[in-house]
Amino acid sequence: MISRMDALQEYNIPFVGLKLGKHHFHYHIDDRFFTTYKYHDFNKIDCEVAISFTKKSTLLELIFSIKGKVSLNCDTTNEPYEQLITNTFNLIVKFGEFFNDDDDEVLILPHTAYQVNVSQYIYETIVLALPIKREHPGIKDGTLQSKVLDKLRELEVKKTKQRDPRWDKLNELLTSKKE
Repeated sequence: MISRMDALQEYNIPFVGLKLGKHHFHYHIDDRFFTTYKYHDFNKIDCEVAISFTKKSTLLELIFSIKGKVSLNCDTTNEPYEQLITNTFNLIVKFGEFFNDDDDEVLILPHTAYQVNVSQYIYETIVLALPIKREHPGIKDGTLQSKVLDKLRELEVKKTKQRDPRWDKLNELLTSKKE
């Protein structure tokens, strides 16, 4: 059985041999990537990740840009639909005595490190780009034909302007006091 680290080795960026300055890395993310993380909140994913990697003498700057599409199930009808996603994330990599990833935007690697694995940051940037409420676009524009949606509309509480006679009496008391 392949361990998660072995499966994600292609996301290692060896920075020791890189010259100072900007470098660019590109990754195509599909279902296999998320299978490694055992994440199954969507049906299918097709994303491009571009990383602008700037090597400086004392630190590394990484800018992640995510663009793609994800097949999700609607929270209301459970009908699948395609959602476009975009997101960016900035990461600073500094060097110190020990590994420390407590800060979301700053990663500290030991002085002996020679590469950085960006898979966890790609994973988090994509997951954070997913909408919290997943609604099929056909619900808003009225084009979705679904038995579930028809049943929900049928069961929807109809608001009627039925007056409560108790409020009428209270209103009479208030208006009579003003006169």
